[in-house]
Amino acid sequence: MAPQRFHEQFQHIQRSMPDVSLAMGPDEDAHFLYEKGVVLARDGEEARVVEDAVRAHFTATDGLVPDHVRRDGPEAGRTGVTRIRVGDPAAGDDAVPHALRALREAEDRRGRRLVSRNHVVHIAVNACPGDEPVPVARTQPANPAAAEGGCDADSAARVLVIDTGLVRDHGSYPLLARTTGDPEAAETDADGVLRPYAGHGTFIAGILAAVAPGTAITVRGTLNDAGAVLESEFGARLFEAVDQGGWPDIISLSAGTTTEGGDGLIGLDAFLRELREQRTLLVAAAGNNASDTPFWPAAYAALPEYAGSVLSVGALRADGDGEACFSNHGPWVRVFAPGERLTSALTGFGTPVPYVYQHSTYDACRFGYDYPCTCRFPRHTGVLSEGRESTGAKPDQVMFDGLAQWSGTSFATPVAAGLVAARMTAHAEPDPRTALTRLLADTTDTAEVRGARVPALRPATWRPVPVVAPAVPA
Repeated sequence: MAPQRFHEQFQHIQRSMPDVSLAMGPDEDAHFLYEKGVVLARDGEEARVVEDAVRAHFTATDGLVPDHVRRDGPEAGRTGVTRIRVGDPAAGDDAVPHALRALREAEDRRGRRLVSRNHVVHIAVNACPGDEPVPVARTQPANPAAAEGGCDADSAARVLVIDTGLVRDHGSYPLLARTTGDPEAAETDADGVLRPYAGHGTFIAGILAAVAPGTAITVRGTLNDAGAVLESEFGARLFEAVDQGGWPDIISLSAGTTTEGGDGLIGLDAFLRELREQRTLLVAAAGNNASDTPFWPAAYAALPEYAGSVLSVGALRADGDGEACFSNHGPWVRVFAPGERLTSALTGFGTPVPYVYQHSTYDACRFGYDYPCTCRFPRHTGVLSEGRESTGAKPDQVMFDGLAQWSGTSFATPVAAGLVAARMTAHAEPDPRTALTRLLADTTDTAEVRGARVPALRPATWRPVPVVAPAVPA
């Protein structure tokens, strides 16, 4: 039976948030995760409208509570959102869907959305993994390989990677010798086995450094060790990240979430408004659900007010001829870049690190594609899918000694971000949004995605990987 990855990952993310009760929504298909018993509203008058509605509708309703909890802290103030408690997370059915329905009348009167779930924003290979990393011998070149050139520190484009941080030995990889940032929260478990998705930020930084040598890369550990964060906290953490070093030229973000109504994220309203007033370009992953459902914040790229400040990136398959089977798509995805079977830095440069696969590969592509995709190759079984304990000495255990091959729109994103940064350097262009506009104007490459031709950003140093099924042993 095909492993139910979204449900497996729900448990993984819930373990990373022990003080928060999470739920899957909107139904058994489970397209997103959110906090139970809590809704989000914009500060001020809109929050008061929601609070009044909570009192009016829920005082005599089983499972709901009339009191709300307004929390001061990282989610208050600059982010412009208020968390409002509508029910006891420990009690029976979750109160949030009832609260959202009850508030629709007030929203209809005002002509705008007043309230939303408190979504979990997660890295784009987490709740919807393209695949898991595969060890690559250090004798193999990175893919994309390092481009020629570079620039001095004063003229380098500044790229901020919002992710899980850097592994401790990232400096042993020559391309990342000058990369700075926060350390990974926890690279290995108590048995010394690499945690799932550790090295995600390092892998992304390696791709950026290869596509745009000399770029000043900073990786912030904005997400927890499972690559997740609550929407109510995410805006504040983004502000904190840019405040540490000033607004960068480019933000590379390989995280997001879908929403029930296809709307954006209330928790990011304030950050996106401020981003729009800066010259920073946000390059965001489109997600790995093989869906046309908007994945936020990447989908802001389709809104006129953010079209100049946000670039959404889907993933091309290994040979570059079309979209990767897992990649989201649709008119809100502005460009596609290589994102399947890329090779970059992971960890283990000094001392090799063991890893035990979490998910099984499938007998057939779970999205119905007929090319030899990463759903099926390389073959392995996983502890979550097979219900086994994650310990050493398993047949699925591998060792990482530096490089890995990995797939996901998470990794197509730094390819696109790197090409914008390289354009800035090559043409002495100080404005990343202008650099993007000119890059797209000069790009004649396209790829076929769902029957349409879409812009494709393929670095000159990227090598297509033939999509040929491995030979079956006799």
